Amino acid sequence: MTAHQNETTSTEASDFLLNCFVRSTSWQHWLSLPLSLLFLLAMGANGILLITIWLETSLHEPMYYLLSLLSLLDIVLCLTVIPKVLAIFWFDLKPISFSACFLQMFIMNCFLAMESCTFMVMAYDRYVAICHPLRYPSIITDQFVAKAAIFVLVRNVLLTVPIPILSLQLHYCGRTVIENCICANMSVSRLSCDDITINRLYQFAGGWTLLGSDLILIFLSYTFILRAVLRLKAVGAVTKALSTCGSHFILILFFSTILLVFVLTHVAKKKVSPDVPVLLNVLHHVIPAALNPIVYGVRTQEIKQGIQRLLKLSCSVSRQ
Repeated sequence: MTAHQNETTSTEASDFLLNCFVRSTSWQHWLSLPLSLLFLLAMGANGILLITIWLETSLHEPMYYLLSLLSLLDIVLCLTVIPKVLAIFWFDLKPISFSACFLQMFIMNCFLAMESCTFMVMAYDRYVAICHPLRYPSIITDQFVAKAAIFVLVRNVLLTVPIPILSLQLHYCGRTVIENCICANMSVSRLSCDDITINRLYQFAGGWTLLGSDLILIFLSYTFILRAVLRLKAVGAVTKALSTCGSHFILILFFSTILLVFVLTHVAKKKVSPDVPVLLNVLHHVIPAALNPIVYGVRTQEIKQGIQRLLKLSCSVSRQ
């Protein structure tokens, strides 16, 4: 049997092979430990944040419900990507079924867009809290959060579901080795012997429409916040508002910038090692997830106090 026939046979087995860091295989060794630690930090921090908000009745407010939504999205994204990447690093478990691959592709695209949309809603929440504090309780209500969550879900599911569907309809002609650690849309579509222009255009247009519009609205919100903060007379209030909103904005910029760098490295792929976008793609699913609960949650006084009360309660229960 020829090599080509072997390759065709492997296609009939309905599996893809995820081939991480083709040109820099040593990266797997030094990446596995920090990636594991980041994964544990992301899971632990988001888990603690969710439990604290759930158990502390004083935190049953719209702002903290939005934080819970962000934590849930981070947990799902991490669980969708990182365990499989670590399985490849540690045990060389490269095969992934077609159905699992396209499911991972959908979750990654959809939940990243949902996270961006949640950042936008949270920026609006901070805008109303700082620029219109007297109207805040009447605008940012539990009903507002419910409507925002439905909007985040429906908008991003409807606009991202065509991505895996378009890839699923392609013919792969015996090529099954994906040069990536994850089932990224273009990494998979590139294996097809069909024309992938529509896939490429939809990914580009959809990505920039969703993330670009969110980023513009986030930037506008923080511009109005900054203008309102600088008008405050009390120095302490200015410092506190700038510290809180500044850290939020930096984190959102990090979330957006790493995506932008990922896109640019793909455009300039002849000048950059193909393994760099792969690395950025993996890190983008774990670093924001590890940082979000720390920046948004632990730095918030009410959540910090809630965590301390839960720790004291758990310590007293364990002693009994």
